[in-house]
Amino acid sequence: MSRLRLLAGTDPSAGSESHADHSRRLGAPAIAGRPLIEALIRSGLAGRGGASFPVGYKWRSIAGAKGPAVVIVNGAEGEPQSRKDRLLMTARPHLILDGAFLAARTLRARQVVVYVGQAHQAAWNAMARALAERPEAERRIARMVGAPHRYVAGESSAAVHLVNEGIATPTTTPPHPRERGVGAVPTLVQNVETLAHIALIARYGDEWYRSAGRRGAAGTILITLAGGVAHPGVLEIEAGTTIGEAVAMAGGVTEPATALLVGGYFGAWIPVATGWELPLDAAALRSQGLNLGCGIVGVLPASRCGVCDTARIMRYLAQESSAQCGPCFFGLRALSDACSRVAERGTNRDDMARLKRWSVEVQGRGACKHPDGAVILLRSALSTFADGFASHPAHWRQQPA
Repeated sequence: MSRLRLLAGTDPSAGSESHADHSRRLGAPAIAGRPLIEALIRSGLAGRGGASFPVGYKWRSIAGAKGPAVVIVNGAEGEPQSRKDRLLMTARPHLILDGAFLAARTLRARQVVVYVGQAHQAAWNAMARALAERPEAERRIARMVGAPHRYVAGESSAAVHLVNEGIATPTTTPPHPRERGVGAVPTLVQNVETLAHIALIARYGDEWYRSAGRRGAAGTILITLAGGVAHPGVLEIEAGTTIGEAVAMAGGVTEPATALLVGGYFGAWIPVATGWELPLDAAALRSQGLNLGCGIVGVLPASRCGVCDTARIMRYLAQESSAQCGPCFFGLRALSDACSRVAERGTNRDDMARLKRWSVEVQGRGACKHPDGAVILLRSALSTFADGFASHPAHWRQQPA
């Protein structure tokens, strides 16, 4: 059995699939409404946007609310290393829109917002063309909204805030968007990969979805391999495939690797020795204190410095602060400055003490989860690159991204 499902059928590099070709290849969805919610619950499908929340239960909670809902198709993809969502939007836009309009029908939504990163021009164009090909009844309730090129813009409450107020900054929760979102009504914010999986489950059922997967995991996932691999980019793999197996599918490493960045910039650094056999599955990684996030695996080759790469990431995350609170705006900037001093000038006792103390003190005190994600990554670096932080040479210069 081919592991390809979302990307099966035609060559994704050949451009967007038309509505006619999409319909001819897959036919119409067979399940909708309450039966689809129950199928999603049985499938065990988890969201692919980062939080990995069980999709069926999320839909059930919105379906149980009074009145109409809103559906947001989340294609912001603000994570710098991620490529999976824009590839899927460019190659399979109608699969995503199928999932979106199935959600609208099931949840009695009167509005579908297709939220695409403004920087992803090819994806935007593909989604706009696909929307224009849809039936009139669907086009009438749908519109496209550009997500600004900001890291936080893809967070669910930030997407809602932009649609409501024109500002893509996360808001304090609760209430969650699924309780009170766009126009103060229950709002489903669903990642584009998740919606594409839903469109296939609506055709083939939950047992078919679970027929793929390894080591007890179910379904397939899209991952982005970055860094020191022979062929970096997007792969569709069976959930539960190990990191080592996925890297082998991408042609292997270009040189010996020292560490892995799992889950992207809100993920964690781990040593290669402990990460190579880890299965790429949200539940399995969570049991190890890790996060699959938006499906990124970065491979750090031996020729790169983990301390310098961490300093670069921390500087980026500090710059991407929503500036809504002191722990984020001032705390991340201070942590970034201390990390950069170690990377550029060498280890010193005062900055190491600051990094260890502040990385604990900042967590849980922000107006949103941005500072939490940043300090979790930093603490993982302090552990994985402990020797490098303890004796970093002053002559080592920051490496380019």
